[in-house]
Amino acid sequence: MKRGIAVLVSLSALVAVGYLTASKWAIRHETIAFRDAARDNRLVEVDVAVRRDKELQAEAGLTRLPVAILNHGNTVKFTEYSFLANAFAARGYLVISIQHDLPTDAPMVTKDGELYAGRHPHYLRGVANIKIAVEEMRKIEPNADFDRLTMVGHSNGGDMSMYFARMYPERIGKIVTLDNLRVPFTTDGRFKILSFRSRDPQFKPDPGVVPPEKVQEKSGITIVQTDFRHNDMRDTGPEQAKAMIQGMLDKFLDDDSRLRPVETNVPPAMTDPGPVSPYVPIAPVQN
Repeated sequence: MKRGIAVLVSLSALVAVGYLTASKWAIRHETIAFRDAARDNRLVEVDVAVRRDKELQAEAGLTRLPVAILNHGNTVKFTEYSFLANAFAARGYLVISIQHDLPTDAPMVTKDGELYAGRHPHYLRGVANIKIAVEEMRKIEPNADFDRLTMVGHSNGGDMSMYFARMYPERIGKIVTLDNLRVPFTTDGRFKILSFRSRDPQFKPDPGVVPPEKVQEKSGITIVQTDFRHNDMRDTGPEQAKAMIQGMLDKFLDDDSRLRPVETNVPPAMTDPGPVSPYVPIAPVQN
């Protein structure tokens, strides 16, 4: 009882500070390292971001934290998307940013004519990383909702997010991608999808990745065409780009927003992510 009163007093004080202030200074970040015994004790590091007041509420049994999994682009570190992590954490999410690549991993190479231009093994590794991170974080944060994940990713991380969703649609609540290029969008309407697209001549999506407008409308997919470059969509990008993305996220995460998807008939879950047509990039793809 005393703990519950203490929690309520703490929450009242935090609410008085205001949403904007809380989103800047009341977000706790922590880096945690896991080992995956099934893959020769592979190191899987995660950066956890969560609002302290929301974490206290969850610990007191007053709420369950929604969970967002944040996946980085190729050659980019898991800590280089703090503007996204903080945006979700400010909305009350437990955000788990995963480091997918290790210095000992072979570099990603585009291979024309192969599944997902040769990136399929990287997606499978990413799926394994996500699964071990969720499994271990469930032990640390038992009051979070790990059964309905929000998948978020930039470039290769966006493809990884979409691939995971195609494999495990029953575990997905929402998807947010930033300029993913390889894995086709799911179009069965099982969950909301928001995707930011760059205007960058060196980074074009493969044929069939982004569905036509009519399909988008029926499937609850929101496409945001921007004037930004592919690599602007991370911490090193211009403030204008990050502010626009954060603003659209606020609307998307609000269930009463106009971005809420239309109702659709939901077909059976897909178990095979399926291939995508090969694509020859204009210039070597780095992300």
